[in-house]
Order: sequence, then structure tokens, then C-alpha cells
Amino acid sequence: MDNANYVALSRQITLQRELDISANNLANMNTTGYKFEELLVNAEPGAPAVNAPIRTPANFAYDNGVGRNFTQGTMNQTGAPLDLALNGEGTFFTVTGKNGQTVYTRDGAFSMTGDGTLVTAQGYVVQGDGGPITLDPKKGEPVISADGIITQSYQGQAERVGKISVVRIANMSDLSKNGDSTYSLTSNAAAIPATDAAVRQGFLEASNVNPMTEITNLVRINRAYTTLANIVDQNSQLNRSAVERLGKVA
Repeated sequence: MDNANYVALSRQITLQRELDISANNLANMNTTGYKFEELLVNAEPGAPAVNAPIRTPANFAYDNGVGRNFTQGTMNQTGAPLDLALNGEGTFFTVTGKNGQTVYTRDGAFSMTGDGTLVTAQGYVVQGDGGPITLDPKKGEPVISADGIITQSYQGQAERVGKISVVRIANMSDLSKNGDSTYSLTSNAAAIPATDAAVRQGFLEASNVNPMTEITNLVRINRAYTTLANIVDQNSQLNRSAVERLGKVA
């Protein structure tokens, strides 16, 4: 196999990865707070398959990881008192994930357990300024202000229950995707309280996936993969013809 085939195959490998990522974006187009992803592809110089007559390095396609776009999605009004959305990029709700670790999410589709604990759709406990948020099921419907303070009415009096913990991540590249719409910090960087964040009660943040863009990407990826497959096939046929002609001369 010569250099052209190796370069084409390296690009086909990255195209397969792009196809998976684009399909995953489409699958999550209706997932609350989901952020679309894209593959980062670089050209990586490498030693050619044959040193002569090509003496310059061949440029192979290189998978440089997955980039994530954290631009804010559309705010959809639901009217549900426990549906919350964050107005502002780089801010997250703080929840307790699996094994008790602290993780972060933009998915504010919260609900209340039987004992009043506020949890995510996946059952992760929502954190407040003093620990887990616990509501009283016997009291009135919670009211949540823009700064995250939760109050419930009891005998005509509004009582403070707690404050939703909202943090800001300075560098989005410090976040690692965990699944279940949650992220964790992968470096020594610390999340800081987002005092300027605005919590919107009765709203949910939609995914920022553009379906038409992703469908276009799927078409582009499939066409590119087919073109490269044809190049590999044509190159193989040329090599086969060259060997056959050399054989006849000999």
C-alpha cells in the first residue's frame, strides 16, 4: 500500500468518528441543555510509506479530540415550578453525581422526591448554598428568584428554603463529559460562585443543536468517505495494472 492510500485511510478513520459525533448530536437535539460536539481534525506529518522517490513527510489526518460548543440554547417556557434554566454561558447547576462526586449540568428539569429532596431527571441531588436542597411537600409551591433563592409559603408567610448553587467555569476545556447531561472538572481549576447568573423559573434550556446543519454534515461525511474509497480503489487498480505490465515485460 502506498502513501496515497495511507493518507486516504487516515481521513476515512476520522470521517467515521465525525459520523458518530454528528449522529449523536441529532439524537440529542431534544435533550435539555445538550451542547453540540464536533471532531477536531488536524494534519499530522508522518514518515511516508516509501522513502523514495518521495522524501518529504506525508500529511495524515489526525483525530485531535472532540470540541464542544457551549453557546446558550433557546429558553422554552414550561410553567413547571421546578423547571429551571440559566441565563448566561459558562454557568452550571451543581449536583451530586454517581459515587458522591460533584458534577455540573445545564439541565434544569428538576423534580422532588418523596422526602422533598430536589433532584435532576437522572436522580442526582441538586446542591444549594448549604448542602442538598430539601423542600417541604406540605408547604406551598416553591418560588425561585433570579438569584436562585427558594421560598415556600406556610400559613401566609414566605419562608426561605435555600439557594440553588450556580457556579461559573472559567475555561470550558477543563470540563469532561460524564453522560446524563453532566460534566466534571478534569484539572485543578475550581468552579467559582456565579453571583451574576440569572435563574429562570418555569423555563428549560433547549439543546443548541441545529438539525439542518447536522443533516448536512451527515451528507457531506458520507460523500467524502465514498470519494476516498474510490480513490483507494482507483489507486489499487493502477498498482495492479503496473505490476501486470512489468510482469509481461519480464
